Amino acid sequence: MTNSIQQLFDLTGRTAIVTGGGTHLGTAFTEALCDLGAKVYIASRRAELCEEVAERLRGKGMDVTAMGCDVTVESEVDDLVDRVMNENDRLDIAICNAGGSFTTSYPPNGDIDEFKRTLDVNLTGTYITSQSAGRAMIPVKRGSIITLGSIAATLAMDTRIYNSEFKRSGPPYIAAKGGVLNLTRAMAAEFGEYGITVNCISPGQIPRIDSDANQVETFRKMIPLQRTGLSQDLKGTAALLASDAGAWITGQEFRVDGGWSIW
Repeated sequence: MTNSIQQLFDLTGRTAIVTGGGTHLGTAFTEALCDLGAKVYIASRRAELCEEVAERLRGKGMDVTAMGCDVTVESEVDDLVDRVMNENDRLDIAICNAGGSFTTSYPPNGDIDEFKRTLDVNLTGTYITSQSAGRAMIPVKRGSIITLGSIAATLAMDTRIYNSEFKRSGPPYIAAKGGVLNLTRAMAAEFGEYGITVNCISPGQIPRIDSDANQVETFRKMIPLQRTGLSQDLKGTAALLASDAGAWITGQEFRVDGGWSIW
């Protein structure tokens, strides 16, 4: 019997982890999964921020639990997964959203410690999280792992469009996100035999509220759809990849960028 579209997207009874859950993108992912019926654990190094977000979402009737977790520390990620498994006996979805850019210096004088930190949080953290989640999913031969790339995963920054006041990402971030994209393909190949899908969402320009208005306007003019992104623009892609609707999609990158990358 063929499932209806509603049934394919239904996440009722399923359990998910969203790392970097206190951020604007993490919150959007959490809302999307909860709206479809999932129970979600959000985690980041800033446990208090995650708890604030969780409390707000619980006020909307969503089933959200907050926990502190540094994704660069394998034992902390394993503790997160263990808690989910102990409390639910299942882990269906893991969104590896934790990351960020820490660039304050640029070539030819780029700081090597910044480079290492950026790789550690974005790339190593994604590897640790996807491995730990995968170990929980393998026995039941199902699950969805979603990584977070960026348009920077395949495109260099056009330094001409950034004003001097704007903190732009640099080569460390580009290298890290490029690594995340190819890691996604590699993990999809490793986990395929267990029925676990691994896919990458690569967002475009999604400015924070406090971003420089002039810089945001420059971005807007460069996007075919003539607007910058909102965190909610990622919800549909996450819903597809986390649910049975995306059960035959793996190792793929989904650019959600308003067309930025087509020029």
